[in-house]
Amino acid sequence: MKYSFRGLFASLCGFLLFAGQVSAGSLSFDQKGDLAAFAESPGIPAPVPGAAAAAAELPGFCVFNGTGGSALDSGAAFAAIRGSDVVYVGESHDQANDHLAQLEALKALSEARGGSVVVGFEMLNMTLQPVLDEYASGKITEAEFLRKADWQKEWGFDFNLYKPIFDFIREKELSALALNLPKKIVSRIAMAGLAGLTPAEQKYLPANLHVTTDEKYIAYIKESFDGHMSDMFKFENYLAAMSAWNETMGARLADFINSNPGFAGLAVAGSGHIIYNAGIPASLKARAPGARGLSFIMQGADACPSAFPEDDKGLADYVWYVRHTGQPGRTRTAPLLLP
Repeated sequence: MKYSFRGLFASLCGFLLFAGQVSAGSLSFDQKGDLAAFAESPGIPAPVPGAAAAAAELPGFCVFNGTGGSALDSGAAFAAIRGSDVVYVGESHDQANDHLAQLEALKALSEARGGSVVVGFEMLNMTLQPVLDEYASGKITEAEFLRKADWQKEWGFDFNLYKPIFDFIREKELSALALNLPKKIVSRIAMAGLAGLTPAEQKYLPANLHVTTDEKYIAYIKESFDGHMSDMFKFENYLAAMSAWNETMGARLADFINSNPGFAGLAVAGSGHIIYNAGIPASLKARAPGARGLSFIMQGADACPSAFPEDDKGLADYVWYVRHTGQPGRTRTAPLLLP
């Protein structure tokens, strides 16, 4: 299986690089209640196999069942979202249409739960929760939030890609959660392993941290390691760092769901933390086993595939195809930790 590493991803040593600027402001991805709306405009792929290519200015769209490979009927994806307690929509960080798809999932969840929705962000580490609370509640402006959160240093990808999601949270008075570990902790684990953390650093980690044993996920992580990291870290430390990262994000979201009965959650995170349901989904399932989870992996496509690609089987509960910019054909995001 071949992977296409797209853009630059989260850093071990406390910095992130953003490759290119993509603005979401001119794109439209309105839900109109169900998937059929996406097929109403000429040129947008219908949610069935064999659809035509999408118009360049609009995101292409279709969803397949990630296990059985069947294309979903109109409205089925959003009906599944509305019936879920936790929804994971994995992104390629620099792709505007991925974020617009996340917004549509959020709208569907909000339709079902009203204001009882929390959105968890990989983009912000847990120490920034007070700043996120201020912004989500409308107590500070966008400019103040970007400054206080040091968005450019903390994440690095264009905030405009995420702005529609934050705007919806503020408009609907939803909750927001900073999911991530501080980058210095992830970096320390990658260099020295979990045993190399000081007692103060260990306090950031969740209880019962589990280093993944999922064979598919380990192979996935190892591919990025062999291509980029093998001369810098021991693989067992690299895997521990990725596991700590995933476990923390899943635990943060699980703690909120467990403490707030009736709430549903949406995880906004890179596909590498959701793929095979082995990252954040596995962490949350272990900690909130009663929560009904649903995962989506975003895939770049020029049009709906005529049939479900065999290589995409099992990537998530559903595979969601949208138009990606900057590279032809389908792409897949893998986690890449940069020193």
